[in-house]
Amino acid sequence: MGFTPTDTIWFNGQLVPWADAQVHVLAHGLHYGTGVFEGMRCYPTVDGPAVFRLDVHLERFYASAAIYDLEIPYTQDRLTAATHELIRANRLESAYLRPIAFFDAATLSVWTRECPVTVAIAGFPTGAYHAGGPDHGVRVTISPVRKFDNSAIPAWAKACGQYINSARAVNEAQRRGFDEAILLNSQGLVAEGSGENLFVVKGGAIVTNDKDAGILMGVTRASILEIARDLDLPTRVAPISIEDMLGADELFFSGTAVEVTPIREVDGRAIGDGKPGPITRRLQQTFNEVVRGQRAEYRKWLSFVRQPVTS
Repeated sequence: MGFTPTDTIWFNGQLVPWADAQVHVLAHGLHYGTGVFEGMRCYPTVDGPAVFRLDVHLERFYASAAIYDLEIPYTQDRLTAATHELIRANRLESAYLRPIAFFDAATLSVWTRECPVTVAIAGFPTGAYHAGGPDHGVRVTISPVRKFDNSAIPAWAKACGQYINSARAVNEAQRRGFDEAILLNSQGLVAEGSGENLFVVKGGAIVTNDKDAGILMGVTRASILEIARDLDLPTRVAPISIEDMLGADELFFSGTAVEVTPIREVDGRAIGDGKPGPITRRLQQTFNEVVRGQRAEYRKWLSFVRQPVTS
């Protein structure tokens, strides 16, 4: 998922030109990964651009920061307003949004108490995370890189440094010709993709794993579970084994970047008939309608950049 530069980035309280949003080479977050971030999306609706579940994303942003003793020097209301301001200033309709907060330059000691905190929000147009993935499905491999244990690094925090684990896994997978990696946890059970939660469909029921599996508690994951229940699709939260995954009728990823992306193959083994399945397609279509404001019952999940006029 590349990005197209826009006019401005919100940087420490103000909009600055894209090229001027720079960080010192001695920033603590650069050296030690001491920062947190979010991934959010803005979608076009009949009432103008709207951010999907902005409030929940920002709540997780602050919760992640608290785990690492990182005090964000802006209120959630201020960052909500800043996100809207950024979208308007760059005339964005469909865009990926990246808030980030990190310890900036002050010391190369591991401790962070001397470091100021920098906060920025970038937004830019983007296409599919995996080219062709939402339509045709992706090919994945079970990675030899294991997901770190929650006792070492809490996977439910979205912290910068921990994604080096994901980078190792997906880079190795793509060198071998796959689109994405599936990471196992320390118990040998399925955790998640390099940046996505995983869902198994078997016998008409939808299964995903939980916090104990070493996953990020995804905002899209929670949304898909709620949508599935509203569609009267059976859902279950339980551990997922390799056998569960390989024996699935359907598999799909969820996440802000991937949205709902089918998985058609695991290590050369076709899932189902090797094509996106009917339940995956139904959830994908419903999700696409929800984020674009076409489902009235879910409009509460949208943060409209301009005041909506329809009901």
